Parts: sequence; C-alpha cells; structure tokens
Amino acid sequence: MTALPSGMQRRALALLISFHILIIIASNYLVQLPITLFGYHTTWGAFSFPFIFLATDLTVRLLGKQAARRVIARVMLPALVASYVVSVVFQEGSYRGIDALLSFNDFVLRISLASFVAYVIGQLLDIQVFDRLRRIKAWWIAPSLSTVLGNLADTFAFFSVAFWHSSNPFMAEHWVEIATVDYVIKLVISMLLFLPLYGVLLRTLMNRLGGPAAASAA
Repeated sequence: MTALPSGMQRRALALLISFHILIIIASNYLVQLPITLFGYHTTWGAFSFPFIFLATDLTVRLLGKQAARRVIARVMLPALVASYVVSVVFQEGSYRGIDALLSFNDFVLRISLASFVAYVIGQLLDIQVFDRLRRIKAWWIAPSLSTVLGNLADTFAFFSVAFWHSSNPFMAEHWVEIATVDYVIKLVISMLLFLPLYGVLLRTLMNRLGGPAAASAA
C-alpha cells in the first residue's frame, strides 16, 4: 500500500464514490433490459457492473481496506435513492417522465433494494478476500479470486432479492438462468479485460505515486 498525502486521498475517495454511484445507477437501469446471448437469457447490466470490482480492488491495493470500506459506506444510501429515481423515470428502457415519481413503484424499489443488499455483500466480500491475498507476490491472484467470489455473492443476492416471485413474469420465471449467465459473462469480462486493465492501472498509478521501485514491486 502506498501512503498518499491526505488531500490526494480525499480526492481519490471522492472520485471513487462518484464512480461507484454512477456504475450502480447504470447497472440498475441496464439490468431491466434483457438480452439473449448464445441462446441464454441475460441482461445488459452484466457488462457494466464489473467496473466496480476493478475500482474496489485498486482502492484496497493503493489505499487499504479501511478506505475501501469508507467508499462503500458513503455510496450505499445515495446509490439507493438515485437508482430508484433513475429506474422509475426510465423503467424497462422507456422514458416515463418525471411524473412517474409521483406514483410509488414497488417493482423498481425492489430492484433498488436488491442492488443495495447485493452491493454491500459483494463489495465487503471482495475487500476481505483481496486484503487477505494482496501480499502474495503474484499480483493477479488477489484480484482474480476476490472478483470470482465477490461477483458470485453480488449476482445471486441481487437476482434473488429483485426477481424471486417478481411482478415481472419473464424475470420471475428466468431469474436463475439470467443470474447464472450474468455471472459467467461478468467473469469472462473480468478475466479477459478487467484483470489486465487492473495490472496496467496498478503499475501506472504506482509509478506516478511511488516511482520506478514502487512500480516494480507492484
């Protein structure tokens, strides 16, 4: 872990909090848009949410476990409210207008609450696993295993809370299949794209913050 000046730490945490909220809002919107991939049902949300695990793992590596937990604590409630508002106004991909907020929408609220529960469970597990493994010399082990376990917990927590016996017949019938395909897609994207990206970003950030020696250690 690299010691950063307090001002830089505050700016980094503010950016991470904003990034997490943005990805959660986008994912809650995209998860309402089902797609068929190679004959299996999934949603567009599978392609956006892995960004959060990338950001969390870099936070633990550079700022430590407590800083990552602070990000989660500050993201939870704003993300819940923002997710509900955006998902009501743009429910199922269609613009419903601001007036839609005047009516209580239990379907969208359930999705927002599911996102809240899944986010907390998945991110705390990701942080714990990554923190235990980040001292291993091979840099890729910690982000790989934390992503595998964190995404597993997050995905099935979200879909079970959001769509088990849902008022949406399609999602209620297919949520297990969708969650499984969603998880597989997240792993493929994470391993093929985000894991190499994590290595590049880690080396770049360590080089800027700590010089060549720190980058070599990273």
